[in-house]
Amino acid sequence: LAALSDGTTIANPRHMGKSLRRLARAQRTLSRREKGSNRWRKAGARVQRIHARIAAQRRDGLHKLTDMLTRAYRDISIEDLNVEGMVRNHRLARAVSDCGFAELRRQLAYKSARTGAAVHIVDRWYPSSKTCSNCGTVKAKLSLNERTYRCDACGLRIDRDLNAAINIMVAGSAPETLNARGGDARHDRREPAAQTPTKREPSSQNNGMRLGAGPGNEAMQTTTN
Repeated sequence: LAALSDGTTIANPRHMGKSLRRLARAQRTLSRREKGSNRWRKAGARVQRIHARIAAQRRDGLHKLTDMLTRAYRDISIEDLNVEGMVRNHRLARAVSDCGFAELRRQLAYKSARTGAAVHIVDRWYPSSKTCSNCGTVKAKLSLNERTYRCDACGLRIDRDLNAAINIMVAGSAPETLNARGGDARHDRREPAAQTPTKREPSSQNNGMRLGAGPGNEAMQTTTN
């Protein structure tokens, strides 16, 4: 679900996956009932309750995660993931959809306004996974099954998600990276954060910076690499 630049990882709870067997059984029961009958309505209500429970579990987990992040960190950098493109891969679609990335980003945006944290959105075209967090070398190709990043230039070996999280932390601290809430964040948590009426996000590709920072505790990345 998320990888932080200090090495902390938050696993995907896979709420839908854990309830698939029960959901499939309820849907089979519904399909056998005569449409419009009382038993059909009862079976349909059971399917709806299972879906509602999955949604509530996902929402609750995301609330706990975003509460922790916005209270513990002053600066949070996340990647603008192309979720629509990711779900086109039938092997990843269910797991990606189970994460609720859009809801995670929405909660971070409004909760950061309460705590004064700054949320930075890193452009989706920034090669966070392909870039070496030690020397800044960018790989031409990195397959999805390579879970350990190996740099041919400096010899660095690091977990793929941690490497990307460090890169996103550095990219998010760049002056041109805009706040997800559309304004400058104030770090005094006793006062409300300053905002502007319009939500702004980066749209241009800016991959010119050279990365080389070590891991820190001031940023996080949502990723399903």
